[in-house]
Amino acid sequence: MNVTRKKPGLISGVRIKGVSLQLLKPHRDSRGTFTEVFQKHWGTCLQDPVQWSIVHSEAGVFRGMHLHNRHDEYFSLISGRCLVGLKDVREDSQTYEQSALYQLDTTEPCAIIFPKGLLHGWYFTEPSIHLQAVSEAYNDYGADDNWGCRWDDPELGIDWGVSEVNLSDRAAHFPGYEELKRQLKTI
Repeated sequence: MNVTRKKPGLISGVRIKGVSLQLLKPHRDSRGTFTEVFQKHWGTCLQDPVQWSIVHSEAGVFRGMHLHNRHDEYFSLISGRCLVGLKDVREDSQTYEQSALYQLDTTEPCAIIFPKGLLHGWYFTEPSIHLQAVSEAYNDYGADDNWGCRWDDPELGIDWGVSEVNLSDRAAHFPGYEELKRQLKTI
């Protein structure tokens, strides 16, 4: 896996329906930069974000693989470098069962915006800070819409290029991908 690439973008897999990689344009002057990180007119799936968060992660941290069927998400790397993996589990999608892996760093600011129904996770190759928005507040997440599966399950079709990661206790006990799909059929 080539994680030294300098341009942000898709490095493996396919373009998943509804996913947008939005390049952000820093406006520079003698004082520094000003960068718009979100515009409703971009026409992405995220039209009404209700919560914005700033998240710091150490090198080797993996967050995910999470799945929410009620909210869309926005992810923008502020500092550092990371990989963003997505797997389409929307049975009615043209890209059902397809996966994508993006590399992001801060040499070219961008945001990845994706719709509900995608398994998603991020792996940080160095200490990093990211900005995240969702269309449902964290306090409103319910057990009926806060799913996950193992980050390294081969059925995901995502080659992260690493074998060991730092996970939360909850993510360390996520089921495999096939078990997650069985659980989803019960709702």
